[in-house]
Amino acid sequence: MDLARYIEQTLLRPEATPAQVEAHCRLAASHGLFGVCVASRFVSLARRCVSGTELRVVTVVAFPFGACGSGVKAEEARRAVLDGADEVDMVIAIGDAVAGDFAAVEADVLAVRDATAQRVLKVILETGYLSGEQIDEAARAAVRAGADFVKTSTGYGPRGASIDDIRRLVRAVDGRAGVKASGGIRTRDAALDMIRAGANRIGTSSGVEMMLPR
Repeated sequence: MDLARYIEQTLLRPEATPAQVEAHCRLAASHGLFGVCVASRFVSLARRCVSGTELRVVTVVAFPFGACGSGVKAEEARRAVLDGADEVDMVIAIGDAVAGDFAAVEADVLAVRDATAQRVLKVILETGYLSGEQIDEAARAAVRAGADFVKTSTGYGPRGASIDDIRRLVRAVDGRAGVKASGGIRTRDAALDMIRAGANRIGTSSGVEMMLPR
């Protein structure tokens, strides 16, 4: 298995500097990873850094809490696309999912879908806050709104990804979207376990370390 092609090397620490983002992009490119995931303010910088490589630029919207309005999320996504983002990972309105208002979850995702043109849209459910049934319903709402992927976690919630989450999401989307595992995935073995469970992408800050000889 070519693990590198699954990995989005992630740098979303609030204290990250432009110099660290540049180094992050260079390292990811040197190890042949799929992409880099950076804060939306760094998209244009990352775009310049990956020029001439196959590295994809991924960013996050309404990160990490998803608590702003849909119009704000859509505008952040639109600007990220203009700055050169290939893919956008948005955080849902988590409270709407907890309240069981999946029509609102769907509308929230649709607003960002409409703002991202043909770019890949991944929808972060923050599964640690949700029951199994809520995970299922939120994933289906995201798919109805046009999500290309559903994603487990931000890494800032009560827990990260689990194998059970991945299996549940794979069943819920039923081939209509991909599944991204993210949050607390720090070793090669953990990443491979997620992929075997059905994950199509891995978000991790440890992707470069996973590529080092053991």
